[in-house]
Amino acid sequence: GTVYNETTEPKAPRHRPFGCTLRRLRGWRLPAKVVQAIFSFAAVVSEEIVDECNTCSGLYFFEFISCSAFLLSLLILCMYCTDLYETLGEDKVQKL
Repeated sequence: GTVYNETTEPKAPRHRPFGCTLRRLRGWRLPAKVVQAIFSFAAVVSEEIVDECNTCSGLYFFEFISCSAFLLSLLILCMYCTDLYETLGEDKVQKL
């Protein structure tokens, strides 16, 4: 017989594809974050469609806000839906 039984052999950790997990965004939180990313991307695209404007300062401000919202919503999805949350630690994620 073998020295190790099946119960004492260490099992290899199961790797998820791309490290994706939905453990942190349960219930209504995941669809809300996805909708937030879609709306902010639609805002970026709609801002880029504008060809001419009389006073462009408001448009530039909207461009900055919509692009920032899109990038931050993607960052939040990446943080909470991958293993990066466990890698960095909850305290560092909260500070971020």
